[in-house]
Amino acid sequence: MIDLIDIGIDDALAFRVDGSITKDEMTTVLAHAREKVNAHGTIVLFEQIDAFGRIEMGALVEEFRYLFEIGISNIRKAAVLTDKKWVAKVVALEDKVFRRIEMKCFPISEREAAIAFLREA
Repeated sequence: MIDLIDIGIDDALAFRVDGSITKDEMTTVLAHAREKVNAHGTIVLFEQIDAFGRIEMGALVEEFRYLFEIGISNIRKAAVLTDKKWVAKVVALEDKVFRRIEMKCFPISEREAAIAFLREA
């Protein structure tokens, strides 16, 4: 399940993942991302990963469609909240691969620090 959340930053796409991800949920999140990009030009991401389950094939197709149409050049920063060590390792790797996007992983208990990180210019 993916739920959109409000973290008090206008240009933030913020969501929480808890379990499996459906195509409809991914479509909703990506539509919100499009709206944010259209309104602000660039965005920041806030992802809270409580639990990670399976991802429907349709959800992956939607994500690839978004990446092909919109891309990632409009993402300035990404903060990932999780207590999953393997996710933190993936974020560290992504930070090296996607050098134009400043990415950082935070434990769930450091939500306010993650939000502060996204607010920094």
